[in-house]
Amino acid sequence: MHTSFKLSDFDFTLPDDLIAQHPAAERSASRLLDGRAATPVDRRFTELPELLQPGDLLVLNDTKVVKARLFGQKSSGGRLELLIERVLSPTSEAGHEVAAHMKVSKKPLPGAVMQMDGGFTATLLGRWPNKDGPLYHFALSSDPYALMESHGHVPLPPYITHSDSLEDERRYQTVFAKNPGAVAAPTAALHFDEAVLARMQARGIRRASVTLHVGAGTFQPVKAENIADHVMHFERFEVPEATLQAIRNCKASGGRVVAIGTTSVRALESAAKFGPGCKDTNIFITPGFEFEVVDLLLTNFHLPKSTLMMLVSAFAGYEHIMALYQHAIAQRYRFFSYGDAMLLQKTTA
Repeated sequence: MHTSFKLSDFDFTLPDDLIAQHPAAERSASRLLDGRAATPVDRRFTELPELLQPGDLLVLNDTKVVKARLFGQKSSGGRLELLIERVLSPTSEAGHEVAAHMKVSKKPLPGAVMQMDGGFTATLLGRWPNKDGPLYHFALSSDPYALMESHGHVPLPPYITHSDSLEDERRYQTVFAKNPGAVAAPTAALHFDEAVLARMQARGIRRASVTLHVGAGTFQPVKAENIADHVMHFERFEVPEATLQAIRNCKASGGRVVAIGTTSVRALESAAKFGPGCKDTNIFITPGFEFEVVDLLLTNFHLPKSTLMMLVSAFAGYEHIMALYQHAIAQRYRFFSYGDAMLLQKTTA
């Protein structure tokens, strides 16, 4: 599946000033690179409803970003930062358990109790999901979701250089966010506002949802030059039966499944391969992957040498994607989470 591509094949040079630090003035005011045909067309995002057809099915990720970044200090006084990746159990004998990333100068030992900003504690239990796991296992002194809401910060991506603000609380969240659990937004969906969604509906374009809780691993750099050696991160996902039925109806009537964002692609193609329901996926989509569900993809522009560059290359063709990215850079599109969008069609090659 990983064919002969190397990590360096997915590299490109991006001027720093094209990394969007703030969202567009209005959600749907971004640009849209129409990359469905060999020659790209520069459009506005508000044109999207007219580019789709009655009977097409939009599949949106309804995950909700939680304010997962928490600050505190060790008993020695050293500062630390936790990024809660997953709430493990609302209540247990040990307390309210979470799996988190920890940023600290010297790692504390299991049993250490951290005093967190906001007056609660976090007790380190060990690593997660096992003693060699990539995350840390903590017990918080009360309900994790309530603590994050009251004392947490929006977990902005590492390439956004400002501290989180009220603007980020509002705009680093989709208008249809429902199920809390993500530490990164499904960014292609950030462009939608109620007016665009209403125009979609009026045009006869249907809508369904999946849930994939985006993890911090989405920003994890790929280090292996042989991409087959990369260990993909796990994320929780759920594809409801109503969505599966909507997909069957769409396909049966000749409509197309339009995935809004790579997270929707990962959820849909994981369900097709491993079965639906609520579970974890570490699906790694690279050139050579056979897509079973998705026909069109709306996505933002991704980081060089990222797993998401590999995914879009698998979907629309490697050469085509690299040419689209060079066009986007030349035309000064805005990149990454708060950037512009691109519409792709599944390659038939």
